Amino acid sequence: RPARPASSGSEPVDLTVSSVAGIPEIRTGDAIGSVIASREQVSAADVVVISQKIVSKAEGQIRRLSEVSPGPEACDLAERLSKDPAVVELILAESSEVLRAERGVLITRTHHGLVCANAGIDSSNLAGEGTVALLPRDPDASARRIRSEIGAASGGARPAVVISDSFGRAWRVGQAEVAIGCAGFAVLDDWRGRTDRDGRELAATEIAIADEAAAAADLVRDKSSGTPIVIVRGLERYVTEDDGPGAAAIQRPPGEDLFGTL
Repeated sequence: RPARPASSGSEPVDLTVSSVAGIPEIRTGDAIGSVIASREQVSAADVVVISQKIVSKAEGQIRRLSEVSPGPEACDLAERLSKDPAVVELILAESSEVLRAERGVLITRTHHGLVCANAGIDSSNLAGEGTVALLPRDPDASARRIRSEIGAASGGARPAVVISDSFGRAWRVGQAEVAIGCAGFAVLDDWRGRTDRDGRELAATEIAIADEAAAAADLVRDKSSGTPIVIVRGLERYVTEDDGPGAAAIQRPPGEDLFGTL
């Protein structure tokens, strides 16, 4: 069970959420942490929320569909779902398991353990036709690296880092940002064993703080704004000196995943 923040969580919290302007086009090999530190004065109490897409760009996780050779399974699924065979081949390569393949949708469990549509692969906000972005190879490791880069470039300030991506929800319409990578952040606030205001013990409540920070960040940008980095202030009670377990701690174990076992 992830460590509970030192605060009881009962104090009121005021948040400020602001996007970082002037971020250049990120290319393979760029140090995102250094870019952030050169454009925003951050403190160790801040939470820096970063769009997955620029992390994928920096890590070279961009693929040209013309260079992908679909195999028989990908071709069969592509025909059934009316999808591009090259895209389906990449989805299968990025996935450990296909959970759903119907109505034009592929829901998979990625090698990271994320359950999402199309293994998180998409083509938005990419220069050039026929290219797609894969998820970072290890989003938690990416967050740890970016946190270290910010510290080195800012004179030692190591804010929490959250890497976010848009996910659909199985039982709700629309997408919301969630945390797929974290460093220096208590991603869950575990209320089990505490009491509500009437003294009843809570048995199941765990607040997904990292997902909520990711969703809050998305409110100050849009998909065409060109502002992939947002600073959230007011969550210092959840910022930790050590990098912590990362967003992997939010993933529901497959044995408890009711959606994946339907």
